[in-house]
Amino acid sequence: MTSVLYDTPGPRAKARNWLYSGIFVVLFGLALWWALSLMAEKGQLDAEKWTPFVTDGQIWTTFLIPGLLETLKAGAIAMVIALPLGALLGIGRLSDHAWVRGPVGAVVEFFRAIPVLILMVFGSQLYVQFTDIPSEHRPLYAVVTGLVLYNAAVIAEIVRAGVLSLPRGQTDAAKAIGMRKGQTMAYVLVPQAVTAMLPALVSQLVVILKDTALGGSLLGLGELLSMNRQISANYSNTIATLVVIALIYIVVNFALTSFASWLEARLRRSKKGTGAVVGASDVNDMATGANSAGG
Repeated sequence: MTSVLYDTPGPRAKARNWLYSGIFVVLFGLALWWALSLMAEKGQLDAEKWTPFVTDGQIWTTFLIPGLLETLKAGAIAMVIALPLGALLGIGRLSDHAWVRGPVGAVVEFFRAIPVLILMVFGSQLYVQFTDIPSEHRPLYAVVTGLVLYNAAVIAEIVRAGVLSLPRGQTDAAKAIGMRKGQTMAYVLVPQAVTAMLPALVSQLVVILKDTALGGSLLGLGELLSMNRQISANYSNTIATLVVIALIYIVVNFALTSFASWLEARLRRSKKGTGAVVGASDVNDMATGANSAGG
């Protein structure tokens, strides 16, 4: 059974689409012109606001590069912890045992329901009250804690949805050759679901990277966006600084999504992709291995 999301547009529909697109482009151009005019009136387009990013290397070595490295460090630590933790929670939600499925589901729903900023604040207070972590390292710990708890819960749902999106016949075939639930999950379902989950996982990794800015605004983490305050205080160019920081975020996230697109294409070409077809020889080999293990 197939479903069609929309009909192929006819001549009149195509004309309307071109008209709507033209109207949008004109309105967007007018809005951009208005914003630039307003910035020019306030002196925000003056050369002295922008030239420090080209002529003064200190603005990069003292502020932007250290802030970017702190952002990447917090994001990378959170990703490394949240990905396997989320995968385990997602698999736990698919368990046949209610005593596993129930508590794991409660944990996932609990942390999905709480804003990540509140988790960061709670984490910071817990580290203040119950640990001896130095104050200069505490913001990083709190930010990573909040990111891991929230995003692991979201990733768990992505993993669960990816596995459930596979045809039921995959599980039935694995059972038919004697594979246990754990083997089916590890060798059949999860590898095939990876390519289906990859776009959503990459989107969540981008969210992790951007949410590090919350720690800079509230907890004092020296990440990229927080450097705006110091640069603006020294160079009096708030708008220019925010534009440059936004461009850096765009470049980093574009690199992440480009790598993910390359990886997804590579996985789809391999036998582990969701479109892979298991041949008769593969089934015979798996059946032989299962019979040998049983014998």
